[in-house]
Amino acid sequence: MTEQHCPYAMDPNGHDVHGEATLLRGRGRATQVELPGGVVVWAVTDTALTKQLLTDPRVSRDPYRHWPRWENGEGEFARTWPLAMWVADRNMITAYGAEHSRLRRLVAKAFTARRTAALRPRIEAVTAELLDRVAGLAEQGPVDLRAELAYALPTRVISDLLGIPDDLRAELLRIVGAWLHGPASEEEAAVLAGEMYALLARLIELKRTEPGDDLVSGLIAARDEGDGAGLSEQELVDTVLLLFTAGHETTVNLLDHAIHRLLSHPDQLALVRAGTASWDDVIDETVRLEAPFANMPLRFAVEDIDLGDVSFARGDAIMISFAGVGRDPVVHGESADRFELGRPTAREHIGFGHGVHYCIGAPLARLEVAVALPALFARFPDLALVEPADGLKPLESFISNGHRELPVLLRPLETAQV
Repeated sequence: MTEQHCPYAMDPNGHDVHGEATLLRGRGRATQVELPGGVVVWAVTDTALTKQLLTDPRVSRDPYRHWPRWENGEGEFARTWPLAMWVADRNMITAYGAEHSRLRRLVAKAFTARRTAALRPRIEAVTAELLDRVAGLAEQGPVDLRAELAYALPTRVISDLLGIPDDLRAELLRIVGAWLHGPASEEEAAVLAGEMYALLARLIELKRTEPGDDLVSGLIAARDEGDGAGLSEQELVDTVLLLFTAGHETTVNLLDHAIHRLLSHPDQLALVRAGTASWDDVIDETVRLEAPFANMPLRFAVEDIDLGDVSFARGDAIMISFAGVGRDPVVHGESADRFELGRPTAREHIGFGHGVHYCIGAPLARLEVAVALPALFARFPDLALVEPADGLKPLESFISNGHRELPVLLRPLETAQV
């Protein structure tokens, strides 16, 4: 593709991810952008092109094999780039071809439909416990539902599934949160990476000594069987990191935005209460409109790719703008920026990915939200936002798409003061 513009410098703080996505879409189906550290990549906002790239074997997520700049992770760039941890992992997300299939098979055993459905009683119990806490906190004033429900539920569920003890979970969440939500300098990124891997090493050692009926113990067993089908030590650690991080962050943002959209669009909430729209409709429309990850680094052209109006050279880095794709007017029409339950194209979103990299935990995320939302609105039917709908501050990230806080009242202010 012949680029007609200088690379657009992405805002690393994500002050307006949707405004930025609209701007990028106006520059073409794919346009060059500059990421922190001066890295120039292609940003893709077009749905058809995104689906094509996500299913094309000429596109890889493995920087070790297909990104010359990465230098097999051994050069100065790999040690100092602030976003290095988004591509450095050796797990099923960054693996290519047969390696991806091998790693995905090992993890898929924990996310079968039967296993996911079996988690419902635990999810319901944790949700009820958290809503009891919300009710108690409300006596003191507004409650931050992002912290007390949207964040608390998925982190508890994924920690239970993986077998992460409470003391390690709190520290791991601190480190992951600093990595995901704050713009890190080269020095800060290096410190966070060191802390994270030291903590994961402690977890692996604990589970080797005291295995349980959990996913980490199962992955360790696969690693230590030594039959060639298991994980290398680095793959083991990075797979645990992937499952923990992706296993809560996307669901946190999905719950956060779903609650916010319903409270700021009472006409749409009324459709759900009347049975005209379902909670599944809420999930799909929220994922479409507010992709939990606005932008996802990175993919790489394995060879030259000529798609007519768009061409990528071998080794080019590509970033999918899920925020842009979700609001693609070619697919979703002129109302693509609006929250509309029952939209005929809502299920055509790719907020959970597409093709071989479709999120393996998507059914679990959907289950958590499908349990939490009806429980929340049944328990607190007069729930109301404290801030105006457009007054909430976004996370300081161009990748993770959520709010810093979601303060609510359990009753409208005039009712609460009676």
